[in-house]
Amino acid sequence: MRYATVCIESIGYELPKHVVTSAEIEARLSPLYDRLQLPYGRLEMMSGIRERRFWDDGVNPSDAAALAGRKALDQAGVRGHEIECILNCSVSRDFLEPATASVVHEKLKISSKAALFDISNACLGMLNGMAVLANMIELGQITRGLLVAGENGKPLVETTIRQLLADPTVTRKKFKDAFASLTIGSGAAAIVMTHASASRNGHRLAGGIVRTDSEQNYLCRGSADTGLDSGSQPEMSTQSEELLHRGCALAGRTWADFKQELGWTDADVTKTFCHQVGVAHRRLLFETLHLDPAIDYPTVEFLGNMGSASLPITMALSIEAGNVKRAEKLALLGIGSGLNCMMLGVVW
Repeated sequence: MRYATVCIESIGYELPKHVVTSAEIEARLSPLYDRLQLPYGRLEMMSGIRERRFWDDGVNPSDAAALAGRKALDQAGVRGHEIECILNCSVSRDFLEPATASVVHEKLKISSKAALFDISNACLGMLNGMAVLANMIELGQITRGLLVAGENGKPLVETTIRQLLADPTVTRKKFKDAFASLTIGSGAAAIVMTHASASRNGHRLAGGIVRTDSEQNYLCRGSADTGLDSGSQPEMSTQSEELLHRGCALAGRTWADFKQELGWTDADVTKTFCHQVGVAHRRLLFETLHLDPAIDYPTVEFLGNMGSASLPITMALSIEAGNVKRAEKLALLGIGSGLNCMMLGVVW
């Protein structure tokens, strides 16, 4: 897919104030660590994550998404009644129905003529949302759209800790399958996209590509879809090592097709923004793609895995830090359980 008239107008984000370290999580798991003779520091050593953030109790995904959405709208100089489509793209949602997008729509006073719905595709949701909005803009159906994602990782981490401590039969293997659930963090992101004729900055979405390996959908499985509000008790089992290798292999195939689709080379891409999983994932990903990891902007060490919000928050932080220059070619590298891989190219 290629786009000629689509621009990224702004990226807003919101981070929780409550910081939780990996050492704190391990301290709570000390009975299990002692019984299984697990070394303390293992969580940070294996994931690279020293801390992550959680929302206060009572903060729902729509609350966080609306905060990020307001920042994105203000940054773009766009008012709610000018938005013609709003999509909620997070793993976390307030409830099964109605669409969490409807709650954010009301909070932000989006136009009553705007289309709204949720997109759910694990950690790839925001990139999928970008493609959906871009298609609508390119077809002339809308001029301005808004994507939001409010990820609430605390319920999963709390449920995982509680279940590990309550089960006297937990083995090292079972702990390993629960390990990824302890790396999750919280955060919210929002993106305003416009037709080029309405853009004030001209940051162009050039196009992208998607590839799947759905035979691997069993590698990461969550519990039944009942929403992820602050009172939920989600569960997740992840075969982390195989997921790591299968995901990076899929990324390698996708990267080759991505470059062919856009006519780009490795040397053309000066910055990358990835879904933040862990340091081992980043290392293997860049080895697989034969790219210099110095062009990446890592955040997983201090924010953890924030689901679909990870990549846009990382990109926003890099832009704030002055790392992205005009006319640079940026690659947005998304990998999600399923397995799904989506890569988008941006000419900043």
